[in-house]
Amino acid sequence: MTNKIISLYTKYFAVWVLIMGVIAYYYPRPFVAMKEYMTMFFALTMFGIGAVLSLDDFKRIGQRPTIVIIGSVAQFSIMPFGAFLVAKIFNLPDAIAVGLILAGCAPGAMASNVMCYIACADTAYSVSLTTVSTLLCPVITPALTMLLAGSVMDVEFLPMFYSVVQMVILPLALGFLVRRALKEKMDKVVHIFPAISVTFIIFICSLVIALNREYLGMLTISIFCAAVLLNLYGMSAGYGVGALFKMSTARKRTLCIEIGMQNAGLGTVLALKHFGAQAAIPTAIFVFICIITASIISEFWRRDTCS
Repeated sequence: MTNKIISLYTKYFAVWVLIMGVIAYYYPRPFVAMKEYMTMFFALTMFGIGAVLSLDDFKRIGQRPTIVIIGSVAQFSIMPFGAFLVAKIFNLPDAIAVGLILAGCAPGAMASNVMCYIACADTAYSVSLTTVSTLLCPVITPALTMLLAGSVMDVEFLPMFYSVVQMVILPLALGFLVRRALKEKMDKVVHIFPAISVTFIIFICSLVIALNREYLGMLTISIFCAAVLLNLYGMSAGYGVGALFKMSTARKRTLCIEIGMQNAGLGTVLALKHFGAQAAIPTAIFVFICIITASIISEFWRRDTCS
């Protein structure tokens, strides 16, 4: 019974994000009061992901290096350069453009693994891609952001690199080591970690809304459309890459979801920490958009294939 409740809670991630977002808008004070714990919350999210990883996940990477390389290259090329072009097309203000580019430069979202499972895609492939992009992101995310956004704002590589290491790599490694050290005990409770990670991401999205309450009037149609276009472009291009390399339907679906769903939660934290509240607006909006579109397409594919 408990497992079923946790599974439903995780599956309807998008619903809780929307509900808590509305609450944060009308009652921002409790969320703003916890702003200083934002980095710690995201680190706990990554600890939870590390705790559900196993050696088999890493063995899968070694067994299928070619398709993982294809997916990883697509991840860090399609979305970053796509975000740059979309920002230019819509002539977004500098801070908003940096936020959109940061969302595009983020690694794959941990929620993509859940969505791939729901969509009857190749979940193991999704886990491999998320793991590799997460491990690479301390270097690639700040480097690409500096390359693509450095002309409009002062983007420093090392501070962002250290932030990602502290929030992603160290807690991820710690979660993995704890799982290895307490294997039997952890196996009994490991099913709750995805739900814990979802909870912290919901809080981060809500915090962004609370902090940006006065800026939400800046959410113009052009900013919203830019974020939607980036998401749909990423999903379409991801599926196209799978088709180009003649992958199975399950893997094409995986690339569609994996590339379209960036870890904009990480992008949001980095935006707030290094560029200010305005830069976090497109990353926060992107979280909502990619969760909703991935939920819709995953449910459609589930009914088409799994039922």
